[in-house]
Amino acid sequence: MKAAIRVLLASPRGFCAGVVRAIETVNLTIKSQGAPVYVLHEIVHNKHVISELEGQGARFVKHLSEIPSGEICIFSAHGVSVETEEQARQLGLRTIDATCPLVTSIHQMVEKYHDQGFDVIIIGHHGHPEVVGTAGRVNGRVHIVASKAEAEHLQVATPEKTAYVTQTTLSQDDVAGIKSILEHRFPGIKGPVKSNICYATQNRQNAVTYLAKECDLILVVGSKNSSNSNRLRDVAKKSGGTSHLIDDRDDIDPSWLEGIAKVGITAGASAPERLVEGVLDWLDEHAEVVEVTEMKGKEERISFKPAVLTDT
Repeated sequence: MKAAIRVLLASPRGFCAGVVRAIETVNLTIKSQGAPVYVLHEIVHNKHVISELEGQGARFVKHLSEIPSGEICIFSAHGVSVETEEQARQLGLRTIDATCPLVTSIHQMVEKYHDQGFDVIIIGHHGHPEVVGTAGRVNGRVHIVASKAEAEHLQVATPEKTAYVTQTTLSQDDVAGIKSILEHRFPGIKGPVKSNICYATQNRQNAVTYLAKECDLILVVGSKNSSNSNRLRDVAKKSGGTSHLIDDRDDIDPSWLEGIAKVGITAGASAPERLVEGVLDWLDEHAEVVEVTEMKGKEERISFKPAVLTDT
């Protein structure tokens, strides 16, 4: 006999405005310019989205040198460095900048602080495309700090003139401890008036915190290389919930349902809703789902226009 479970869906979940913009940019470019259209790095971090776009004619590359001269190159939602922009021009590529506007605002903040003579600290993960791109907006006096230990040992050229920004896909807990150390070490450090953590990231973290208090098991739909999806799993665990990050229904282990009465489901900002529907189908096949409800969450009304081609 199948175990009876209830399901609670997070709200909001799934695609954010920046991801929608990036995907629409690729789709519209393919329709208007024809395939192939080249994209530097993954447009967003979700293997299903990447696979679908490849099927339509997108070609994802790791290096600009892989793109023939004269072809279109789309920069991903995570943003790129000034050096990358210049290299694209030198290679004769036609570029479209699909950087999330919220990331672009952080680029502008970094450039402003740097122009004013500040050492700029980026709180974020080493090697993440967003952090690499943000650090590459300026030349020198920029530092990446990923942990409290790194914050403790950071050396800057001008301790009395420091500023910080953060990666948009972190959690408040990720930032709080590091920020506290930086404020202690560099009194008067400047930073954003409002958190750099993306509104969509924060909304999804708030929703999963609620799920963790209400449910026995949390399933976070999102790819393993998605920072915001990983943070959702971490936030759920810190809130006391048993949580697993899954790419899709095929990642679910039936043993996870043992002794479970209520399952919460959310999705990272780059995960399509159809993957959530697939998880619901899987649960229906493996358990007696007696109820599926959606929590009351914050409605997101922000939208961005797709990026367009610029001559280089």
